[in-house]
Amino acid sequence: MPAVSKGDGMRGLAVFISDIRNCKSKEAEIKRINKELANIRSKFKGDKALDGYSKKKYVCKLLFIFLLGHDIDFGHMEAVNLLSSNKYTEKQIGYLFISVLVNSNSELIRLINNAIKNDLASRNPIFMCLALHCIANVGSREMAEAFASEIPKILVAGDTMDSVKQSAALCLLRLYKTSPDLVPMGEWTSRVVHLLNDQHLGVVTAATSLITCLSKKNPDEFKTCVSLAVSRLSRIVSSASTDLQDYTYYFVPAPWLSVKLLRLLQCYPPPEDTAVKGRLIECMETILNKAQEPPKSKKVQHSNAKNAILFEAISLIIHYDSEPNLLVRACNQLGQFLQHRETNLRYLALESMCLLAGSEFSHEAVKTHIETVINALKTERDVSVRQRAADLLYAMCDRTNAPQIVAEMLSYLETADYSIREEIVLKVAILAEKYAVDYTWYVDTILNLIRIAGDYVSEEVWYRVIQIVINRDDVQGYAAKTVFEALQAPACHENMVKVGGYILGEFGNLIAGDPRSSPLVQFNLLHSKFHLCSVPTRALLLSSYIKFVNLFPETKATIQDVLRSDSQLRNSDVELQQRAVEYLKLSSIASTDVLATVLEEMPPFPERESSILAKLKKKKGPGTKTEMEEGKKEQTEVNGGVEPAVNASTVSTPSPSADLLGLKSAPASGGSLLVDVFSDAMPATGALAPGAEDNFSRSLDLPSESPTSLLVDAALGPDGVTTVPTAGSEDASLPVPDADDLLNKFVCKNNGVLFENQLLQIGIKSEYRQNLGRMYLFFGNKTSVQFLNFIVNVNCPGDLQSELNLQAKPVEPIVEGGAQVQQVINIECLSDFTEAPLLNIQFRYGGTLQNITLKLPITINKFFQPTEMASEDFFQRWRQLSSPQQEAQKIFKANHPMDTEVTKAKLIGFGTALLQDVDPNQDNFVGAGIIHTKSIQVGCLLRLEPNGQAQMYRLTLRTSKETVSKRLCGLLSQQF
Repeated sequence: MPAVSKGDGMRGLAVFISDIRNCKSKEAEIKRINKELANIRSKFKGDKALDGYSKKKYVCKLLFIFLLGHDIDFGHMEAVNLLSSNKYTEKQIGYLFISVLVNSNSELIRLINNAIKNDLASRNPIFMCLALHCIANVGSREMAEAFASEIPKILVAGDTMDSVKQSAALCLLRLYKTSPDLVPMGEWTSRVVHLLNDQHLGVVTAATSLITCLSKKNPDEFKTCVSLAVSRLSRIVSSASTDLQDYTYYFVPAPWLSVKLLRLLQCYPPPEDTAVKGRLIECMETILNKAQEPPKSKKVQHSNAKNAILFEAISLIIHYDSEPNLLVRACNQLGQFLQHRETNLRYLALESMCLLAGSEFSHEAVKTHIETVINALKTERDVSVRQRAADLLYAMCDRTNAPQIVAEMLSYLETADYSIREEIVLKVAILAEKYAVDYTWYVDTILNLIRIAGDYVSEEVWYRVIQIVINRDDVQGYAAKTVFEALQAPACHENMVKVGGYILGEFGNLIAGDPRSSPLVQFNLLHSKFHLCSVPTRALLLSSYIKFVNLFPETKATIQDVLRSDSQLRNSDVELQQRAVEYLKLSSIASTDVLATVLEEMPPFPERESSILAKLKKKKGPGTKTEMEEGKKEQTEVNGGVEPAVNASTVSTPSPSADLLGLKSAPASGGSLLVDVFSDAMPATGALAPGAEDNFSRSLDLPSESPTSLLVDAALGPDGVTTVPTAGSEDASLPVPDADDLLNKFVCKNNGVLFENQLLQIGIKSEYRQNLGRMYLFFGNKTSVQFLNFIVNVNCPGDLQSELNLQAKPVEPIVEGGAQVQQVINIECLSDFTEAPLLNIQFRYGGTLQNITLKLPITINKFFQPTEMASEDFFQRWRQLSSPQQEAQKIFKANHPMDTEVTKAKLIGFGTALLQDVDPNQDNFVGAGIIHTKSIQVGCLLRLEPNGQAQMYRLTLRTSKETVSKRLCGLLSQQF
């Protein structure tokens, strides 16, 4: 950078900064800033033309004021004028101001672009670098459109100076990350690879970063970089610290370039050329050898640089997974770090060894460090290191050491941090299942798990133990005996009660011969826990009681007394009341044979991937050790045998009878009608609260249908799922004239009658969760004559096909007189939308074709998730969403009486959270929420200001997306 002369000191700027620092209060600072702004404004507007120095000084002051947090609304033109100066300091301040303050939508962007183009064409390296830095700092799509084709030419030009090449490479990298579609691939791509051979290591470092990013998206275009990267790496690794003096960092030659080259090589498989591969292996061995050498400096910078190269080299060795010697050496090297005094090194060593444990070549070497890892789990102070230790134990576990590792993890669980308990519970459950040869050990382990960490045992864990017990005859008696003993503890976790209730209800007869566990003792033991449990667990216990009536006729009278009690028959919870009434009636009127048939033992569950493993993958996220390890193994050991690895999406749902004892019970707060039919990993047990859909169906006179039969199965084809027709299908027709009014009725509610005439009534009940929804349509024949050829189609007009994903189950083609049929529609919101799907109903009545088209009440606000916010958070976010494109406002006359409670109910029904004590005016209503779509989440704030005297409202909506603001404003304004 050119030296700054004394004349560039800008004394006025120094005095102004000194004044600001000496201000005793915020008010004094604001007063001084306002005085300076007035002075600058008068200078810019004055008749006397300012010289370059004065412009630079005043622009610098504006920049400083902006950095203090004050708004600047002038001075932009003066900053642009500085770009045309031939003085470095003036041009530098101009570019700095523009990089910080100029918006990509500014009207001055064309002038700025022209100035940048002039500097890029000037061939003055200092001016070119300033221009490139400005492009990279702004990094907007507009900048990419203007310069993405120019910068590659500068980068590969033969006469470009090294400093400019560095800046050009990093600038192009920035543009490619923000707008990859605007960076054209061309002949420059083959030439940029050869920058790896450049003599200037700064150019090589910048080019390596660029090529690494480009290779991830276009590996074939840049595959020639592998040999060049190996060659350059070899030269660096084999060089002495004195060979690369300018790029030697604490006796380590070019460490950051070495790291970048090793990362670049991880974008490709091992080299096929034996010479290149041999040279690369030699490099890896040299790096591992150097790591063993005594340090050349005691400074921490020296060890950091050495270790950075070492860990990146080990990552490359793991990536290739083809050199047994290197893998074992890497494992031994990492083993030395496991007891290092530096916490970060221990963390990195554990993390890398997790990956090594997944390789067949190094798994045994990793296992030799088991005692050290167990000790780390017990003694480490840092929770993140303990978590990595738990991950490594999980990864190194196999049939030979499973009992030891599971025992240690169970022991640690008693004192583990709350943040990692759930993950450790899942891992213990998976290991116990995967490596269980003796299933009595498995049952003991899971029950211990529930005893130690019951609050963190998810439903998937106790579902799974029940499934395995049902599937294995040899463990059923032991499981019944063990849970019976566990339930005798005075303090018993609710999950233990669930497992005990289920297993004793199924297999209590296997231990009934012992007087200590006679049928009545079993019943009394379970019933003693009844009053302490939540509603779903009580529902499960009631199902266990009716099972007891079948298994043990001698308990029938006792159980009937319990079911007949007012606390059951008049229970405030409709689910418990319904079960008590039905079970009491069933035990009273059914014959022994009917009772035995209805309450027969559960059939074995179909073998499938463990739902616990699917939950762990979901919790850890993609690309984690668990997923990579499982992906490498084509066969997974489950239930003591070998099961082919299956995709999570193939997990089946238990048959309807699987819910006989409430196996699918969800926590009371989590009961939902929704099943995530679009997820990649459907849980092995449904998310439906037991009986919830039955109650739901009964309230609308649904024909009986098991909850699981309502799930959409994409493999059913024409007889299962109706594919949503395109807008151009022959079934599409114009909606009825009042379709919009009918649609508006459902903006703030989900249930009701959508349409009714003298022939047909159409009812709707729906529920939404995040970006998923499920809608039930009920078609009632109001006449006494059959409807023939009854066809229902859902059409997505125009762009709506790419914004909503709808799957509809077909309806029966004949609707009897006075009867009702239902249709289930599963909904997925892919992106924000404004139009509504069309519902077309065709049928023949008395020989006449009837054709009705309505708008289906699916609007963008249905995918709201309410968000609670404090007052200052709300107004801070409100100010952030202040651009004109983000706000939609409407002033309108009230069409209904202005009732406060009705208004509140409508706003809550609209989907937002109603925020109390946020707006200073207590008459105003303020709400907040997040709209969930598959592609994005859109935050939304709303403010409704009623004016009772004028009978008017002002509605203001601010969201991060213009189309959403307008649509929500239009929908909500129709409701008042």
